[in-house]
Amino acid sequence: MRVSVALDPIACDGHGLCALWSEAIDLDEWGFPVLHQDLLADPRVLRGLRRAARACPRGAIIVGEQVSEEVGSR
Repeated sequence: MRVSVALDPIACDGHGLCALWSEAIDLDEWGFPVLHQDLLADPRVLRGLRRAARACPRGAIIVGEQVSEEVGSR
């Protein structure tokens, strides 16, 4: 299973709550989120990202799970 995380820069107002909930998010010099893609494989980090998505007042963080199909598994 793959997990996709998207930050909507248009919806984001730079409140910074997401960085409080997830270590995979830092804030840039203007207070907008920067996502560390290399941390997404850690289940603990994913739980924090889901909390960050729920806490975002603008709904600018989207966390989705996609089931990856194996090719040639027959």
